[in-house]
Amino acid sequence: MANTDLAKRAQALDAQDPLSHLIKEFALPHDCIYLDGNSLGPLPIKAKHRAREVVEQQWGEDLITSWNKHQWIDLPSRVGAKIAPLIGAQPSEVIACDSISVNLTKVLCAALQIQQQKSQSRRLVISQKDNFPTDLYMVQGLSDILGQSRCELVSVEPEAILESIEEFGDSAAVLLLTHVNFRSGFIHDMQLITQAAHEKGVLVIWDLAHSAGALDLHLDACEVDFAVGCTYKYLNGGPGAPAFIYAAQKHIGNIKQPVSGWMGHKRPFEFTHDYEAGDGMQSFLAGTPAVISMSILDAALDIFSGIKPAQIRQKSISLTQFFQDAFSQYLSEQDFTLVSPTDTAIRGSQLAYAHDQSYAICQTLIDNKVIADFRAPNILRIGFSPLFLSHVDLLDAVTRIKQVMEDKTYMQAQYQVKHAVT
Repeated sequence: MANTDLAKRAQALDAQDPLSHLIKEFALPHDCIYLDGNSLGPLPIKAKHRAREVVEQQWGEDLITSWNKHQWIDLPSRVGAKIAPLIGAQPSEVIACDSISVNLTKVLCAALQIQQQKSQSRRLVISQKDNFPTDLYMVQGLSDILGQSRCELVSVEPEAILESIEEFGDSAAVLLLTHVNFRSGFIHDMQLITQAAHEKGVLVIWDLAHSAGALDLHLDACEVDFAVGCTYKYLNGGPGAPAFIYAAQKHIGNIKQPVSGWMGHKRPFEFTHDYEAGDGMQSFLAGTPAVISMSILDAALDIFSGIKPAQIRQKSISLTQFFQDAFSQYLSEQDFTLVSPTDTAIRGSQLAYAHDQSYAICQTLIDNKVIADFRAPNILRIGFSPLFLSHVDLLDAVTRIKQVMEDKTYMQAQYQVKHAVT
């Protein structure tokens, strides 16, 4: 396909894009092509205005009265209700709080408690070897505290997940998986795997870090037990924005989690001596909510109002496929290897390319106003946020990547030095 054909295709795809108007909702730097929304979403203009309002008016003028006047106390449930339709859940099944790591500890304990009330022999937590590390670390930490007789991690190869469910049988308590692999972008079949686990009596926890806001999710329809996710990626909640927890309605009455802080109490402002878990998803709360960051997230989520997740997913597929085609044409002679699936049905909203100089290339691209990211050991990861990217943007990005590779500017010394955050 000639370069002019790619340009015409990009313009045609953008002309029929039902989400193209959303670009005006974001404050993006001039001439910057942002391909890292899967690590940190850009700043929504509504969020920027809310931040100023919360700091200057709600905190600055109304002070502590804002807990009631501006309903700060309701932020975790209000934000959770906005996330619910994006993941195929009911508002009463989702709450925003803490981080994925903390929330994983909560839901792991809740799931283990449910299982071990039925059978003490159910102690294994099955995950995959290349899961995102924090998921594995949380299980390892619980195992250290509870002992392997109560919690033991079993890590298997991705292709052996279904086999491992069968193999470990009655000893398996929980299956913990990240829905979209953070390196390759491979998507697990949520419905198939959840059903297989349930047939063996295993509860399933899904990590939606690279799914929420980019994929068309149906947690209730797939009969998922628990899920966690972050909001600073495709949901554009800002750096360090609160994470969220999903719990299926059938489990909510049986939740017991160890971080029993005062905001999870049924009547927190009665200040009683003994803990009594709150109703529903409130029982997952612990300390005081991060009001400023959660208020910003609350505003950012308004961008999704009236948009169907299926529309977002459709554009995501279009963006990744177009980029892959353009990349193959412009950079076929460079030493990149695509490690993401070629089948869009099992690929998230990202493309991962292996290259010996991936880190240096990534740093060079940043100086050329194409922001992607690097993942060890050798992955250049390109993220596609459907709300603000266009196909024309992607063709421009590929053109700049081609120039960087031809000039070999990535070989310069300053691009070879790794920063603390890669």
